[in-house]
Amino acid sequence: MTPVDAILLGLAGFAAGGINAAAGGGSLITFPALLAIGLSPLAANVTNTLSVWPGYVGGTYGYRRELTGQRSRAIGLGTVAAIGAVGGAVALLTLSPGVFKAIVPLLLLLSSGLLFVQPRLARRLASKPADAKQNNPALVVAMLACGAYGAYFGGGLGVLMLGVLGALVRDSLQRLNGLKALLSLVINTIAAIAFIFYGPIDWAAVAVIAPASLLGGYAGASIMRRLPTSLLRAVVVTLGVVVAIILIVK
Repeated sequence: MTPVDAILLGLAGFAAGGINAAAGGGSLITFPALLAIGLSPLAANVTNTLSVWPGYVGGTYGYRRELTGQRSRAIGLGTVAAIGAVGGAVALLTLSPGVFKAIVPLLLLLSSGLLFVQPRLARRLASKPADAKQNNPALVVAMLACGAYGAYFGGGLGVLMLGVLGALVRDSLQRLNGLKALLSLVINTIAAIAFIFYGPIDWAAVAVIAPASLLGGYAGASIMRRLPTSLLRAVVVTLGVVVAIILIVK
C-alpha cells in the first residue's frame, strides 16, 4: 500500500463514519475506495466487512436504551439472521469470484436505490403507532434473506432491514432502529469471523479504514450534519451508481 493509497482509504473511512452517522450508506464510500487502490471486488468486499465492524458495535451500544424490553425478539430474530448470514458468507467464499464480480454492479445499484428511498421509508415508519410485537413466517423468511444479503455484500443492509422490520413488526421507529443495529451487528460479526479465516482480507487496509471510520463517526458526524442530508445522500447514491456502471462496462 502506497502513502497515497493510505491517505485515500483514511479519508474514505472518515467520510464513511460521518455519513453513516448522518445519513447511512458509508459502505458505498469505502468499497469504491478499496477498488480504487487495486483490490478485486471480492477482496474489497471482505476487507470492507472487517473495516466497518467497529461501527456496528458502536451503533448497537448507542441504541442500548431502545433495546430494553426486546430481549426475546432480538434473540429470535438474531438467530434467524445469523443462519442467513452463515449462508451468505458460505456462498461468497465458495462460489467463483467471477460470480461476485458479475453480480456486484447489481448489488451496488440495489444498495444505492435503498439509500435513495430511505427518507420516504423513515417518514412512513415514523407515522406508524407502536403496537405489540408481530412474528410471522414472512418475517422469518425476510430476516433470513437480510442475513444472507448482509454477509454476501452488505451495502444498504440497514435500510433494507429497517424496511423489513417496519413492514412486519409494529413498534416505534427508534426501537426498530435499535433492533436493526443489533441484528446488523450479528450479521456483520458472522461474516467477519468467516472472512478472517477464509477471506482474502487486506489487513493493511483494515488497519487504516477501521480507526478512521470510528473517528469519522465521532468527530466527522458533526461536520456532516452541517451539510444538507439530501446532498450527502445524493452524492453517495451517485457514487454507487457510477461505480456500478464502471464495473459493468469494464
